[in-house]
Amino acid sequence: MVKSIQETVQVLAFDVFGTVVDWHGSIQRAVEKRFPGIDGSAFALAWRAGYVPAMARVRSGELGWTLIDDLHRMILDSLLPDFGLAHLSEADRQSLNRVWHELDPWPDSVEGIRRLKSRFTVTTLSNGNIGLLTRMAKRAGLPWDCVLSAEVFRAYKPDPATYLGVARVFDLQPSQVMLVAAHHDDLAGARACGLHSAYIERPFENGRHQLKDVSPRPENDLHASSLMALADQLGC
Repeated sequence: MVKSIQETVQVLAFDVFGTVVDWHGSIQRAVEKRFPGIDGSAFALAWRAGYVPAMARVRSGELGWTLIDDLHRMILDSLLPDFGLAHLSEADRQSLNRVWHELDPWPDSVEGIRRLKSRFTVTTLSNGNIGLLTRMAKRAGLPWDCVLSAEVFRAYKPDPATYLGVARVFDLQPSQVMLVAAHHDDLAGARACGLHSAYIERPFENGRHQLKDVSPRPENDLHASSLMALADQLGC
């Protein structure tokens, strides 16, 4: 299987939030630094909990096309009162919303992507908008060849337009693209469109006190404990 992937796949498309960067730990640290006494972990989890419902409003047509930056802001405004922060000024809210542009990479991410890049074209395929992903990559040193976003396709994963859009951008067949992600629903969406799938274990994505089940699933083509381990498997 690995040899077949090495011979067939040309592009590795990466989910970003949770797979490449530690959204929970980054948000927790940023919140607790700005607001001593606030439970940064709870704040991060509450903010992220609004992510899927907000995108569902866009997919259903209830909201027109809306960037993740703007969805994050909508969620933020709704949860601030729950944490005693309803008094924040507009400038403070804008600044806090930008912490999503400053998420820290997992320890293996930069070197793992660099190694994978030696053999494959590496691109993001994230629901994050282009400005967010670009600023994040510049700050974190993520060595992408390309930054692709739901913004390009005006559709949020798991809409087939996103996965098939990667193949179209690079003038490839879907089978020549592999999605790399720490989320089985994302990988399932990719496989349904004919892409290969590689699962990356991120047991601490939701924090140290909410460990994820990262057990292998047979439907994924590859399963790796880290991006470095994935590079090992793919001979990079």
